[in-house]
Amino acid sequence: MKKERQKILITGATGLVGSEIVKLCQQQNFTVHYLTTSKEKIVSKDSYKGFYWNPDANEIDLNCFEGITAIINLAGASISKRWTDSYKQKVLSSRINSLRTLYHGVKKTGSDNIKSFVSASAIGIYPNSLVNYYTEEETAVDNSFLGDVVEAWEKEIDTFNDFDFSVAKIRIGLVLSTNGGALPEMAKPIKNYVGAAFGSGDQWQSWVHLNDLARAFMFVISNKLQGTYNGVGPNPVTNDKLTKEIAKVLDRPLILPNVPKFMMKLILGEMSYILFASQRVSCKKLEEEGFTFNYMNVCRALENLYQKEEKAPAQRKTYDNEFV
Repeated sequence: MKKERQKILITGATGLVGSEIVKLCQQQNFTVHYLTTSKEKIVSKDSYKGFYWNPDANEIDLNCFEGITAIINLAGASISKRWTDSYKQKVLSSRINSLRTLYHGVKKTGSDNIKSFVSASAIGIYPNSLVNYYTEEETAVDNSFLGDVVEAWEKEIDTFNDFDFSVAKIRIGLVLSTNGGALPEMAKPIKNYVGAAFGSGDQWQSWVHLNDLARAFMFVISNKLQGTYNGVGPNPVTNDKLTKEIAKVLDRPLILPNVPKFMMKLILGEMSYILFASQRVSCKKLEEEGFTFNYMNVCRALENLYQKEEKAPAQRKTYDNEFV
């Protein structure tokens, strides 16, 4: 089936995941409109145009919606900062306000041209468990700050069902990239010979290669999929296994005992929860829609990422903070 030419509006386009999605859009000759809270980051080219918005004030340049056929929402403050009371409020409000500002913008400009809307969500909604294997059908919510945030986030996403276009959520797991997210932070102590698993190391980590995740967003948009999908790879691993695979690809020994939970709580405070939470999550629903992962196993994903880093270290760049 021939794909129609798309013009996609992206929030969070300068973040880690957003930048990869923009790259795919350019490869497929799609036009990208992106929203930014920094007027200095506005670029205007034929296929890549920036527009200003301020979700906290419900401000948005309505010209961003001109000719748009799809919307990808990646907006949200990073969870990888110390969880003070004020920052926890920012994590929540950045997600809710972004969606509400988008919603009001679509309502003002009309949705006739828009065929699909997909928003980031997170697997942090699933209850912490060493034994469960979660699908999108799970209704229980993790009894934690993250569980509460994702539940409120998804409730806000659901308001877009008021419009006559497909609405989808992608619950993102641990995104593997050497340019940002958790992997460089996990690899740093291993490179310096002080790496170790966290706690028991038995907690499940549902990971996904950055390129596969970006492709999943494009797949959902292009096929106008509706509903919730887990944005994780096919084979989750334990923290112990992931740590060993990172050490293997970096050719470093693991000589220290596992890092105890109390120590990380002293260093990171409440945010340390994300290091020990266990969510083993299935991607079968996305695969059944016809999506194929390029990176099925964590060892292959890591080999690919670090081979690329060795070949082109100068291409590394700093991305804006986003939800990962």
